[in-house]
Amino acid sequence: MDDLLAARVADEFGLTLVTAVPVGFGADTTAALWRASTRDGHEYAVKLSGGGTPAGLVVTAGLARQGVPGVPAPLTTRDGRLSAVHDGRRLTVVPWVSDERASAGGMRPAHWRRYGALLAAAHAVPLTDDLAGLPREDHTHAAIAAAVRETDGRLRAVDDSADRWTREVAGHWRAAAADTARLLDEVDRLGAELRDRPAELVVCHGDPHLGNVLLGPDEQVWLIDWDDAVLAPRECDLMFVFGGGPVFAFDSRLDEAAFRAGYGPVEPDPVRLAYHLGVRALDDLWSWSAEVADAGRSEADRVRALRIVEGLLSPSGLVSLAQGALRDLGRWAG
Repeated sequence: MDDLLAARVADEFGLTLVTAVPVGFGADTTAALWRASTRDGHEYAVKLSGGGTPAGLVVTAGLARQGVPGVPAPLTTRDGRLSAVHDGRRLTVVPWVSDERASAGGMRPAHWRRYGALLAAAHAVPLTDDLAGLPREDHTHAAIAAAVRETDGRLRAVDDSADRWTREVAGHWRAAAADTARLLDEVDRLGAELRDRPAELVVCHGDPHLGNVLLGPDEQVWLIDWDDAVLAPRECDLMFVFGGGPVFAFDSRLDEAAFRAGYGPVEPDPVRLAYHLGVRALDDLWSWSAEVADAGRSEADRVRALRIVEGLLSPSGLVSLAQGALRDLGRWAG
């Protein structure tokens, strides 16, 4: 057990940890997670976060107070804060609710209904003062567009002097470069269109793929990792089912009917779905490609990232889904 971490948890949260086992999942390289326990048998998720914003803590605390099921509430520090600072990152403690990830393939119809009901409840929460300060979707995606263009220039410049993994990802990038540039152009156009027709903004998780869904007893469903919480049109979350379901469902069978039964009547705007799907495809493509080309990472991490890039660019991958959504709008020929 990390003695310094345990001391900080005791000092800030008043918990005496007897175990703290590192948990190795998640794509956020700025985060670290432990499954910790106390002498009374209670278990907690202790997390250090460097990415996202503290807004997710405000959201989960607010949703839990308002009775939204499936949202674990963060513990507060001795002086009432939702997090402490440790090693330059946010230290949080949340009850450990389950270690069964929906991405492992265990989603049944009842789980899909509860998943839909959970997102519906979050989207219906009134915007109280503590939630009104969340980041707001503005349909500009400027940081992602800049990162895509920077990655494009860097990977196009790769030559035979680069290491194997950098050469491989550069080859994949070059092969898809024309379509990637076109996808970015189309997303830019969609963003401009959507900025001219604002929609209702609701509390969105921002990243509710099944890797962030936990399954509990009695068909319980928990949604965790709210670090990317945002005020946005509901399509920001719904695209994970209606737009990118086959990718984000992993080995689970997507049950759209059961999801709709839990969420309630909804007809997502196809333009907004296409926009959010395209932005996510571009974000994943540049970030995972950059990880492959990062010689400072372990070979295992680079190989994993390369396989993800290959999946994104596959005929059933997220980039292809984004292109398909544009094709359905008549904005992508071929």
